[in-house]
Amino acid sequence: MPSNFLACPATIIPPSELLPWLNAEGSLTAVLEKRAGQPLRVERSFEGFRPLTLQQKRQLGLQGSMLNRPLLAWIREVQLYGNDEQPWVEAQSIFPLSTLKGNARRLQQLKGTPIGYVLFKRRRTLPNQRFISHTDAGWQRQTRYDWYGRTLMISETFLPAFLANDA
Repeated sequence: MPSNFLACPATIIPPSELLPWLNAEGSLTAVLEKRAGQPLRVERSFEGFRPLTLQQKRQLGLQGSMLNRPLLAWIREVQLYGNDEQPWVEAQSIFPLSTLKGNARRLQQLKGTPIGYVLFKRRRTLPNQRFISHTDAGWQRQTRYDWYGRTLMISETFLPAFLANDA
């Protein structure tokens, strides 16, 4: 188990077949594509600016007076499809405005490109802190990445179709 893994409460344990996916280091896109045997299909449900919630600010590591200030971020919400008609993963990427400087501005132009293609283009892993939780939609991993000195958060929820797929 990676040292940056923060477990959920002991009373709630993810299914054993999902643990390797929740704990996967590096590009989740790459391992999902390997399982699917083809590139992932990405369908965007939202992409644009939104104010950060208090919870999102905490997840991004903000503290003190920054928690009380209104802060905008570029938010991207997508569904990832493997090799069937049901989405495998719902993902949300949060890019604080302070992250979107210089070459990082391209994060606003991903369109149908999986974010893993950009984040892990030059490095197989990135410094990160991960949180695992269970939501109404399924098991979720939230990962705060340090991408070349810029903080961003990616939440990935594994949907029932993922576990049902025998790929």
